[in-house]
This record gives sequence, structure tokens and C-alpha cells, in this order.
Amino acid sequence: MTDDRIRPGFWFKPKRPGYGATPVTWQGWLVVTLFVLLTGLILRLAMPRHPLFLALLAPLTLALVWISWTKTDGEWRWRS
Repeated sequence: MTDDRIRPGFWFKPKRPGYGATPVTWQGWLVVTLFVLLTGLILRLAMPRHPLFLALLAPLTLALVWISWTKTDGEWRWRS
């Protein structure tokens, strides 16, 4: 499921419209799937009102944003 317009080594393409990126390769989809599964695990183990919830979820979210930002074939900017 690779988009022909994506250069090798990139897993995401810029969203249109909006801000951010969307996965276009199996590696990108794997990253997003792992994020969703780990978020679900955190929700089950550390209830949202527990301080551990944010301590686990914040680094996980930052990792997703950083990986998708560095692996996007193009710049992140608002597109309407």
C-alpha cells in the first residue's frame, strides 16, 4: 500500500486538507497501530485520573509526532 508519489524512506505524506501527516506505507501504519494499542493498554492499566496516565501517554504521543514528522515526505503546514 505504497503511494507512488512518496520517496523511498518516507512513511507518511502531508494531510490535505488540514495539518499533519497520514500514513501511506506499512511502516507508517504499523507506527500508528502500535500507538493505538499502547494507548489502549495505558488506558486499561492507568486510569485517566491517575498521575501515571499522563506520565505514560505524553512521551508516547510525542514519539508518534516526532516519528511521523521526520518520516513525512513534505512539510507540515496548514492546507485548506
